[in-house]
Amino acid sequence: MELPFGFDFISSTAGFDIGWSIIPYEPTMSYGRVYLVGIFNTLILSALIILFATISGFVVGIIRLSRNFLLSQCARWYVEFIRNIPLLIQIIFWFIVVFSTLPPPKESYHLLDIFFLNNRGFYFPSPVFESNASWTLITTLIAGIGSFILIKKSRAYRKLSGNRLAALYPTLLALLSVIIIVFIATGTPLHWKIPTLQGFNFQDGYFFPTAFAAAFVSMTIYRSATIGEMVRAGIQSIDRGQLEAAAAIGFSPFKTLRLIIVPQAARAILPPLINIWLTILKESSLAVAIGFPELVSVFIQTSLNQTGRAIEIVMMVMFFYMCTSLLISFVMNRYNKRIQMQEG
Repeated sequence: MELPFGFDFISSTAGFDIGWSIIPYEPTMSYGRVYLVGIFNTLILSALIILFATISGFVVGIIRLSRNFLLSQCARWYVEFIRNIPLLIQIIFWFIVVFSTLPPPKESYHLLDIFFLNNRGFYFPSPVFESNASWTLITTLIAGIGSFILIKKSRAYRKLSGNRLAALYPTLLALLSVIIIVFIATGTPLHWKIPTLQGFNFQDGYFFPTAFAAAFVSMTIYRSATIGEMVRAGIQSIDRGQLEAAAAIGFSPFKTLRLIIVPQAARAILPPLINIWLTILKESSLAVAIGFPELVSVFIQTSLNQTGRAIEIVMMVMFFYMCTSLLISFVMNRYNKRIQMQEG
């Protein structure tokens, strides 16, 4: 019998478990909650990949231009090797060959007895805030707003006078000191739950499952190679005369890179970098191949099989990817336009 079109199933009980969730979930919750679980799992995976792939990509791109022949060639072969192996193959490789062959929990690799890595995942301490921690959070928020305003004024003053505000760093240090004082005065309302082995697995703390770790590592490595090439091309687009001028006035290589090269290269790097970030968000769905409970896995696979509402579920998944991609594109394009206008 053909099911009528509608979204009434969203409030129905899902009745199945999800192996890992960034937000609380129980099988007695609704399909709407399953949808949220898939969204948050997808977002946390994508956000971490974007962050670490961008940082490592910049490092790779800069090393590609190193005057050290060995370093530059290693970075070159890293890029060529990684980019020419399909991403799905790399995901499966890291999951089956690397993370699935790690020792069991009782024989975990550990660091300082607070970080643990085994064939079930990566375990690390989780913060626990007490009720009076709100005072520290409020103070941190106020200090953050004050720091932002101070830095903005310092930049405006520097453009007009050529000098940085003398009180900038002392004031920022004072704001940090106020946060520390409030934190101590309220009884240090923060402690950590350390993962402890109980029976056959770890309890307390938090963990990322092996499927998450495999997807994160493989996608980060894969995209860092692509971003590395973009960074290399962006830096090479800058006139070498500016490098020579910076060296002539005594700028160190790091200062030249930070103050002269990167700000100008950002105009060439940022537009394709935005596309890479959007691609990472959509590529996160490939984690379904190794069982990570992202949106496609928990909603298009499990939820669709149980409800039979193919059109509605696929539409909801498409809606999420479209809205998130448009939001990222809008924000970053506004920022890119601002950079272009400033540099123009």
